[in-house]
Amino acid sequence: PMAGMDHGGITSNFGNIVNGDVDPEAINGFDPSALLTDFDYGEVSTLASGQTLREYRLDAIAKTIEIAPGITFPAWAYNGRVPGPTLRATQGDRVRITFTNGNDHPHSIHFHGIHPAEMDGVTPVPPGGTFVYEFDAEPFGLHVYHCHTTPFSRHIHKGLYGLFIVDPPTPRPPAHELVMVMNAFDTNFDAENEVYAVNTVAFHYTKHPIPLRAGELTRVYLANFTEFDLINSFHIHANLFHLLRTGTKLEPDEYTDLVMLCQAERHILEFTYPRPGQFMFHAHQSEFNQLGWMGIFDVTEDGLPSEPFAAARHLGLCQLS
Repeated sequence: PMAGMDHGGITSNFGNIVNGDVDPEAINGFDPSALLTDFDYGEVSTLASGQTLREYRLDAIAKTIEIAPGITFPAWAYNGRVPGPTLRATQGDRVRITFTNGNDHPHSIHFHGIHPAEMDGVTPVPPGGTFVYEFDAEPFGLHVYHCHTTPFSRHIHKGLYGLFIVDPPTPRPPAHELVMVMNAFDTNFDAENEVYAVNTVAFHYTKHPIPLRAGELTRVYLANFTEFDLINSFHIHANLFHLLRTGTKLEPDEYTDLVMLCQAERHILEFTYPRPGQFMFHAHQSEFNQLGWMGIFDVTEDGLPSEPFAAARHLGLCQLS
């Protein structure tokens, strides 16, 4: 584990994760707050058959990212961000993904869903190489993509993963939609994680709470890409959510406030907060939330943020320097 830390919880260097803040432009070039609502619909055109074509470009590169104040990680990233872009299409669309491997290791893109074998992404693309994945987007639901080059745990853990949303032909009800990818980082490569997060930066959503409007439906596209831990979990305070497992049905499977996910498992969560307030969400493994996987929904009447950091300070979760 990281110097000054163990897997038991708070130790002498815990303040390095909790205190201060990560400047999204200084090293990472991506902001976890912006990732929540950043959907890539591709370049759209129409084929001669009348079918909608969506074209995307994904490049794999090596990049150092900051996962907590002063703590960096040597990532491999699609388009320079972890998680990679959230690709979005509608069931029946033709999707074309041009992948270029800009790293010095072989990589690929394996999509979950239904597609031909030659598009399955198990054949590595060599350094400097390009491959075009093309298939029809089906079935509707929340899918994922990730590198499928051995050793799998290393390629996925270092950041080569993202979400692939396939919308149903008849759209879901209008909602405020959020993307949340649970991930973790083994900073010394001993096959044990020292930092946990949603969308990569530890405690980001305690220091920058997520604004929601009271009475408005919220839809979370949730996935787990935490390697080296068998399960992760998502729990919200003072509310319950409708759980749509893998999003492949329009009716919810369960009404709960806690869901457990294995690696690459993903679900759609729908909920509404009826009144304003600051409400925590976090992993229900205490070790994970103490090491970064914790956040706050800032629910207001107009959906605009409260005083910056007020919720986090109120709950005693961080002291910004």
